Amino acid sequence: MSLIRHPATAKWYDRRDCVFIEFLVEDSKDVNVNFEKSKFGFSCLSGTDNMKYSNEIDLFESIDQDGSKHRRTDRSILCCLQKAESGKSWPRLTKDKAKLNWLSVDFNNWKDWEDDSDEDLSNYDRFSEMMGNMGGEDDLPDLDGADDESADSDDEKMPDLE
Repeated sequence: MSLIRHPATAKWYDRRDCVFIEFLVEDSKDVNVNFEKSKFGFSCLSGTDNMKYSNEIDLFESIDQDGSKHRRTDRSILCCLQKAESGKSWPRLTKDKAKLNWLSVDFNNWKDWEDDSDEDLSNYDRFSEMMGNMGGEDDLPDLDGADDESADSDDEKMPDLE
């Protein structure tokens, strides 16, 4: 029996030096991120239901494979693709203009950086620092609210999907 592969839902945004892609997979395991010069691959298993996710993207422009990184958390995998040509805006993530139903723009992090001076130049450095400073997953801060006494009850944190 072979596993059916589904594309993982992802959001992306553009910065001066990097393009960020966040794959929204909770409790991921067996994460595999493949950075190529003009192509990007991602796959993992979801720990909650063992669903196999796999995404492949022909990129809008070239990236620096060695400078690109990823970071896994319990809720997602954030990938930082370092642009081969820093300072060049990417109007889209993909080489072709085709709409991918699993990919959307992360409007919470999107900004028109082209008119800014050096304000965003340190974004990649901050990401690198975050990658280096983060220890094991037990060291991650609780982002759901430090004063929440009932740490074992996730029900109240999840939106009602019915």
